[in-house]
Amino acid sequence: MKSLSKDELKTLMSKQKGPCISLFMPAYRAGAEIQQNQIRFRNLLREAEEKLIANGHRAPEAKALLEPAQGLSGNIPFWRQQSGGLAIFISSDVFRHYGLPINFEELIVVADRFHVKPLLPALSGDGHYYILTLSQKGSRIFEGTKQNIREIQIETIPKNLAEALQYDELEKQIRFHRGTPRGGERGSMMSGGGAELDDAKENISKYFRQIDRGLHDLLRDERVPLVLAGVDYLFPIYREVNTYPYLMEEGIPGNPKGITTEQLHKLALEIVRPYFQKAENDAIAQYRQSSGTGLTSSDIKEIIRAACDGRVGLLFIATGHKQWGIFDPESKDVQLHQKMEPGSEDLLDSSAIRTLLNGGTVFSLPQGKMPDDKPIAAVFRY
Repeated sequence: MKSLSKDELKTLMSKQKGPCISLFMPAYRAGAEIQQNQIRFRNLLREAEEKLIANGHRAPEAKALLEPAQGLSGNIPFWRQQSGGLAIFISSDVFRHYGLPINFEELIVVADRFHVKPLLPALSGDGHYYILTLSQKGSRIFEGTKQNIREIQIETIPKNLAEALQYDELEKQIRFHRGTPRGGERGSMMSGGGAELDDAKENISKYFRQIDRGLHDLLRDERVPLVLAGVDYLFPIYREVNTYPYLMEEGIPGNPKGITTEQLHKLALEIVRPYFQKAENDAIAQYRQSSGTGLTSSDIKEIIRAACDGRVGLLFIATGHKQWGIFDPESKDVQLHQKMEPGSEDLLDSSAIRTLLNGGTVFSLPQGKMPDDKPIAAVFRY
């Protein structure tokens, strides 16, 4: 399963041959819900086939187009990896699927382009963050949104301190006084004095440097919060080696093994919520301050042209709104449609993705919070 990088996003945004199927569904990885995932998925594929046939495609063509996705329906290990939401994109040249921390509603869109708007919570700076749990026995990285979190597997990160240092007898090098009845890491302290204590800290620092390097590819294009979770004494050690500029000052203290995924999500959200609220308030204030200068607009035609040219620094989109139409990136011609027509796309969706690809920030807001009470508004860079 691929990660949702900018390169992947460019692939999804590019013009495809023939019909494009975009499929979204909730996905769970606990108990009987795994089987329900598969049943729901098969039903959605059946619905997608019906839509293709209704759009004029012959039944054998529709079946052949959906064949790559059919192979997932009986893949038990695949469904056990899911948590949150599943997005699948299918065309004659593209087959992509992404597990994301988004609570998708069931949706199928068959059109000339992929429908990517539901991905925005995992792409924009509005509610997107990461959690790094720190432990000598194994650190983990989670991707989060306001809705959910999901664990990410990164091969370049060592599994634990022992692997990082290639020690067979780690306990001889680092000793801890256990402060909890369960023998967890909460309240633990590094023991020993002088050189022994210095060696212990240096070993952990080496481990954390490898984690920081391993996170580089994941976070290099990101400008979203990273929250630490772990025993308190590990936080300052990690901060000394950290190179990611958006590491939160506040962390989640305690042994990560004693915190459920649901609790981790809740605690992290409490830390990042003020960050996102401030960013949203500052962006709206910037829009209002820039009004009348020529650097703001709520005209979809002007905005999508500017987004294509990389001129949109801040974009606001009203949640749940769509504006169908056609945009030609070459001629910059924009046609607006009252409803979805052959060849049309959601221009709000397209504006958001083009803004993100060019390094801008997108905010999805309730209509009542939109700066100009319009479904879209933007602050231009120039």
